Amino acid sequence: MSASLAEKPTRVSDRATPSSDPGGLRKEASWRKHDRAWGYVFIGPQVIGMALFVLIPFAASLVLAFASWDGLTDLTWVGFKNFADQLQDPLLLKSIVNTLLLAVITVPVGLGLAIVIAVALEKLKTRTLYLILFFAPVVTSTVAVAMIWQQMFRADGIFSATIGKVFGITPPDWLGDPKLALLAVCIVSIWSSLGLNVIIFMAGLQNISPSVVEAARIDGAGALKLFTKIRLPLLSPIIFFSSIVAFISSLQTFDTVFILTQNAGPDNATRTIVYHIYDLGFGRFEFGPSSAAAVILLVMTLIITAIQFGAQKKFVHYEDDAA
Repeated sequence: MSASLAEKPTRVSDRATPSSDPGGLRKEASWRKHDRAWGYVFIGPQVIGMALFVLIPFAASLVLAFASWDGLTDLTWVGFKNFADQLQDPLLLKSIVNTLLLAVITVPVGLGLAIVIAVALEKLKTRTLYLILFFAPVVTSTVAVAMIWQQMFRADGIFSATIGKVFGITPPDWLGDPKLALLAVCIVSIWSSLGLNVIIFMAGLQNISPSVVEAARIDGAGALKLFTKIRLPLLSPIIFFSSIVAFISSLQTFDTVFILTQNAGPDNATRTIVYHIYDLGFGRFEFGPSSAAAVILLVMTLIITAIQFGAQKKFVHYEDDAA
């Protein structure tokens, strides 16, 4: 009997607890310190990069917005003079108008086309090739895309020549006509971002519960009503997310304009806010006004994003709400 008791396994309650084992606590504390140290090592490069390329430049831009500096002479504080001058600058006002027009055109048209294409591709059994073709511009350098479209927009280019032959008119001068230059930038922006939006919307469509769709079909909903009353409302969170990303991206348009139209021409017809910031800072070496324009862009972005978040309560629906 005593032998069996001696061989009986020790219960969990009989084992030493951390409070009764100071050595175990020391080992655990040492392990946690070691683990924490490796965590700092792994996040260190990201934190350093964030500080060097985001936080410090952002703080410097805020400081320069209230100063006059050309990069060579001493920095002089001017207060809100840079903001006052920029708000009265016709070039900034034109840049704001062009940027807002670019966003208003590219965002709804681009998202609308992406939804239509996503619905069409969803019905195909083999769609890998189409997805690759649509997504190719997304992973292609913006400079390369702009240079290709620059050749296509020429009077003797494929795009202009095709329009001239189809409609029997003189090929339009897309990049030389102030009325068409901004539209050309919109076309390139929509084309280059279309593939990413298609992928996102396809993922959203596949995430809709089949039971909701089947219930609507049982109730007699046709294809059009099923899309407008069921699938599109359930897709609204994805539309909301994509619209915010697309608006912010449109407000930051620079490289397409810089390469496609060269110096935001003609007659500053394609001058965007970011190009205006670049021109002031690195074209004229007026870093104070350039930083002030950057702060104005930041405020615009925050206001537009806040408006979108406020409006999303009226058109964004979730599957739980529909159920």
